[in-house]
Amino acid sequence: MILLLGAQSFQRDEALEEILLRNMAPLTPRLVVPIDVKKQPWEQKIPLHNRWHPDIPPVADVTEGELFRVEMVDWTGGRVRDDNSADDIKFLDLTITHYLSGPLRIVDSEGLPASPGDLLAVEICNLGPLPGDEWGYTAIFERENGGGFLTDHFPTARKAIWYFEGIYAYSPQIPGVRFPGLTHPGIVGTAPSVELLHIWNEREKKLAETSPETLKVCEVLHQRPLANLPTPENCLLGKIQKETAGWHKMANEAARTIPGRENGGNCDIKNLSKGSKVYLPVFVEGANLSTGDMHFSQGDGEVSFCGAIEMSGFLELKCEIIRGGMKEYLTPVGPTPLHVNPIFEIGPVEPRFSEWLVFEGISVDESGKQHFLDASVAYKRAVLNAIEYLSKFGYSKEQVYLLLSCCPCEGRISGIVDSPNAVATLAIPTAIFDEDIRPKHLRGRPGPKLIRLPDLLSCSSDGHLPVTQDQSGRSEP
Repeated sequence: MILLLGAQSFQRDEALEEILLRNMAPLTPRLVVPIDVKKQPWEQKIPLHNRWHPDIPPVADVTEGELFRVEMVDWTGGRVRDDNSADDIKFLDLTITHYLSGPLRIVDSEGLPASPGDLLAVEICNLGPLPGDEWGYTAIFERENGGGFLTDHFPTARKAIWYFEGIYAYSPQIPGVRFPGLTHPGIVGTAPSVELLHIWNEREKKLAETSPETLKVCEVLHQRPLANLPTPENCLLGKIQKETAGWHKMANEAARTIPGRENGGNCDIKNLSKGSKVYLPVFVEGANLSTGDMHFSQGDGEVSFCGAIEMSGFLELKCEIIRGGMKEYLTPVGPTPLHVNPIFEIGPVEPRFSEWLVFEGISVDESGKQHFLDASVAYKRAVLNAIEYLSKFGYSKEQVYLLLSCCPCEGRISGIVDSPNAVATLAIPTAIFDEDIRPKHLRGRPGPKLIRLPDLLSCSSDGHLPVTQDQSGRSEP
């Protein structure tokens, strides 16, 4: 009798505990990758990596449905400083990029890992800058060291520092502007399989071997390489220590993280913010999820190349494994089943703007040359038109270039069928300025020109790089 009562009492206690657990507040997200911003990327407690390779070992297991936290350094690993010079931008070694947190092995509730052919749904539940490190930067790279979309107009390195006030950002170098950020990770991706890595390396090698004179962006010969091929220089492979067995082989074939590819990667999609969900193809057992390159804000196109407000930060994520999801939902567009791309859902949280000033561009370049349905030329013209317009309000053109790269502006391909002109637009929210920037009747008064000080941070020695001239023959400053 006593034993029976004891058993019943024990069962009632178990049931009560279950009810209490269901009604308790959710646990704090489990921190799987911590970051100390005072340490170098290779000194972190959990090893980071800056390449894609199927054999980079996972640093932790994560169970689907679990809420977990990943912290990350800024994409340069702290090499860009909050100071009064752009020398760090001018001389930045781009073989370091990008420092990623992960890989994370994703398993289901029974401990079975995600498998090749599955789809990994990654939900961004929360994100932001790391506490105590609430600042970021936007920059123009030197033409000889990366350049940017408008490198022919802006060939010298420049930098702006941004400080955060909650959801808002402001910069001492671009006065009269303050806006809420649409914070997001520039990079979220899964590891490639051996076969996919080979596909990447072969196609990018063929492109790199092409004569640079035959491939231009908007008729401009960029100084950056056509593709960034594998290199052991500054290669970081997570738990695989340098000079150990197998390191050299991996370092010489591991893909650089600079472009976005079939695995997701560096897509720089500004709408991958709080509440969004990305569906990534799985190519290796466990998926091996990695992330990094946090942005406080970014404009569509990230046109200055280092063009978001770059920062250290964190993500709080949940994952779901959709078994066989690649075959069910991702149709290959290419010669193999691996030629797929991720899809994503936009989250419900983003800045709300009701008034925009929209600039149009067509596929006619600065020399007046007609291009056939070239959306890149059209977008370049839209950006240049916006720069010319906003410079009438006292900003230098470099200031506007950086602003359009990092503020929450919207780029669109508006027309791609009416030959010979593609039409692109760039929409700028007017509320980010502390004055009315709309055209208005002047009634005999002088135009909107104002004095804006200070300007962007420059280098100790700028050199004398040539710049493109506009149709009137005036060179860009």
